[in-house]
Amino acid sequence: MKNIAVIGSGTMGNGIAHTFAQSAYQVALIDISQPALDKALATISKNLDRIIAKGAITEADKTATLSNIKTFTSVADGVKNADLVVEAATENVEIKLNIFRELDKLCGENAILASNTSSISITKIGAVTKRPDKVIGMHFMNPVPVMKLVEVIRGYSTSNDVTNTIMELSKKLNKVPVEVNDYPGFVANKILMPMINEAIITLYEGVAGVEEIDTVMKLGMAHPMGPLQLADFIGLDVCLSILKVLQDGFGNPKYAPCPLLVNMVMAGNLGAKSGQGFYTYTAGSKELVVAPSFRKG
Repeated sequence: MKNIAVIGSGTMGNGIAHTFAQSAYQVALIDISQPALDKALATISKNLDRIIAKGAITEADKTATLSNIKTFTSVADGVKNADLVVEAATENVEIKLNIFRELDKLCGENAILASNTSSISITKIGAVTKRPDKVIGMHFMNPVPVMKLVEVIRGYSTSNDVTNTIMELSKKLNKVPVEVNDYPGFVANKILMPMINEAIITLYEGVAGVEEIDTVMKLGMAHPMGPLQLADFIGLDVCLSILKVLQDGFGNPKYAPCPLLVNMVMAGNLGAKSGQGFYTYTAGSKELVVAPSFRKG
């Protein structure tokens, strides 16, 4: 397995492309927008500079990594030689299903099709293809070049050979793969999203404020980041989408999203990416939290 195609050049897509390219794989990074691809390459270059500053790689390593990435605005051109395609489009089931229908027609018969979905059924995705045995989940964590975990999700029809191949490939990326079965939210988000939702409910009910809730979880539970700030970084729209997948998938009211989360998303307060969530962020940056900005009304 040498040629990797990545669909989507956003935060997860460029991180996945970076990770494969740094491990000497040939990467086709695909997006419908050339400006988005240019931005992705700039982000990868900046992230490589951070690694150089830490003494972990050299300038030559950076040059080699960037040379391993080619960009495409045509899916057909980008995937024609791919041994593995990793889809990293927005967390929307219809968008993903349409992408996999197209990939199934365009890719070689032996190509493995993977989704970076954080909650959507791999079985459902695989069912729209003629190769459900070769469809699998590769759920990377953000930031991809830094975080070690990869949830490897096998759908109902995913073969043992494909699962073993992706587990071994993940190890070659210096990741720690964990095999999980295909149920809503898998492991990470089945546990994480109800916790985030409960933090939002705690705020909604007036038990404590934004900073107080996050401080309790950081200092009392040794979390590196409070759940409300983490929700801002994930994207409140993404959190809402995952909670709806959990609620629909299990039919359990405990997964019902807090009305406050629903209202914030409707208002366009999506967290760090919009500059406004439970905190206010400097434009274009996720790194600087200016102040709590929450207003319940």
